[in-house]
Amino acid sequence: MAPESRVIVKIKRLVPEAKLPRYEYPGDSGADLAAVTDYTLQPMQWFAMPTGISAEVPAGFELQVRPRSGLALRHGVTVLNTPGTVDAGYRGEVKVILLNLGSEPFHVSKGQKIAQLVVAPVVRGQFEEVDNLTESQRGSGGFGSTGMDYLAINDEQSQY
Repeated sequence: MAPESRVIVKIKRLVPEAKLPRYEYPGDSGADLAAVTDYTLQPMQWFAMPTGISAEVPAGFELQVRPRSGLALRHGVTVLNTPGTVDAGYRGEVKVILLNLGSEPFHVSKGQKIAQLVVAPVVRGQFEEVDNLTESQRGSGGFGSTGMDYLAINDEQSQY
């Protein structure tokens, strides 16, 4: 088993009541993010929930904002742009775009855990334009291409 590695991410509280991201258990990959205000999300509504913190992420890393499984399972609340990305150069407030997919209003209380924050390495691609791509077994199949229904709709929807 590989030893746990750590990356220092500097966090600034923008308001005194903001909670710093915190890992609940040893070995967790996601640190909890908490709301800094009360807000009620209506069904099918989304809102950029403030956390009251900003971050200095080291070059070569990003912070990924991910949903909490308990909120998704029990209330249908998720993160709209999952995973949200906090780039190394961003110094503004970390906000979580919460979406209520449930059938009831969902109240977020100040200090409530609303998302997870994962520190992840960044690999930058070098994009090179070519005339042809190497053939593969899968080819251009996607969007359920291993099922039978895909074959019937593929030709109709792939024309643009």
